[in-house]
Amino acid sequence: MPRGSKPHILQYLVPIPCPCDPEKSLAIQGEIVRILDSFTELTAELTAELTAELAARKKQYNHYRDRLLSFEGGDVEWKPLDEIGEFIRGKRFTKADYVDEGIGAIHYGEIYTHYGVFAHKTLSKVRSDMATSLRYAEPNDVVIAGVSETIEDVGKAVAWLGEEKVAIHDDSYAFRHNMNPKFIAYAMQTDAFHDQKAKYVSSGKIKRLLIDGVKNVRLPVPYPDDPAKSLEEQTRIVAILDKFDTLTTSISEGLPREIELREKQYAYYRDQLLSFPKPDSVVA
Repeated sequence: MPRGSKPHILQYLVPIPCPCDPEKSLAIQGEIVRILDSFTELTAELTAELTAELAARKKQYNHYRDRLLSFEGGDVEWKPLDEIGEFIRGKRFTKADYVDEGIGAIHYGEIYTHYGVFAHKTLSKVRSDMATSLRYAEPNDVVIAGVSETIEDVGKAVAWLGEEKVAIHDDSYAFRHNMNPKFIAYAMQTDAFHDQKAKYVSSGKIKRLLIDGVKNVRLPVPYPDDPAKSLEEQTRIVAILDKFDTLTTSISEGLPREIELREKQYAYYRDQLLSFPKPDSVVA
């Protein structure tokens, strides 16, 4: 229904079935309302069931991920990040620097709003003439968000697997290391990591990683005395988690589409039920 002034709104035509027979009209209205109420209830139930299913699958995935990366009883050493690699802070760029073609760039906000565990392409690009003033993440670096509005999002990581280096914002860090980058990104999703990280986040409205403290956060390194075997084990675990991640992503994308489809179906039948023949003057 279009917007308008009150006099115009009062002129809008509303369908009234069998206007010459009030009793029959009310009966028809009641039946239409009953059908629409049923559709509404079914749509709400389906939405609730699908939402619950999605939440259950995510919880299940998180449980298995954390179990895999806990290495209970395994040959593992929990090493501080400062021993595993080094943090490289990015350099500032703004939205005014964004272009359609230029240098691939990762903004800290995109890490928790756009990217998943890993990325081969960037969402954004910045001007090529800025090349010497930027700081970069190299392929296989893990890019970490240094700022967010929530403790959950600050410190979120994405493994950069592209073929070329990418510019990173100064509110993010490139973590350079010799491990499997996806293994590190997955490990930085676990409850064990978040519990440690939370100790090194500023308490203001805007949450910032206190990087000197975060360097002390520990991640599991399997077979620490055998680098080749360690990388082999990391790769094995990543392959398992990739399958879980693909399945969870498929469900996450599929369920909202199913909900949208059901809502469109409801809207279609609602409009069909309320589509009564219009007066000739309106049709004309």
